[in-house]
Amino acid sequence: MSGSSDTNTDAQSQDVLRKITELYEELFRHDGFGEMSLEMRLLRRGQKEVIIHCGKQYRFVVNYNPSS
Repeated sequence: MSGSSDTNTDAQSQDVLRKITELYEELFRHDGFGEMSLEMRLLRRGQKEVIIHCGKQYRFVVNYNPSS
């Protein structure tokens, strides 16, 4: 695979991680109960859908390069 594809995948993964961190911090500051869950499923070849459940659903489609 090309280097630009890996860069794109890394950027997409960073978007997901930023959202997870943002939601975690929001839940931690909340004065009460909070819940967050993460779901991943394989889409067509080379992609995964990442769904973050936290009151709402945040959906991301991320390029995925399985290791050999």
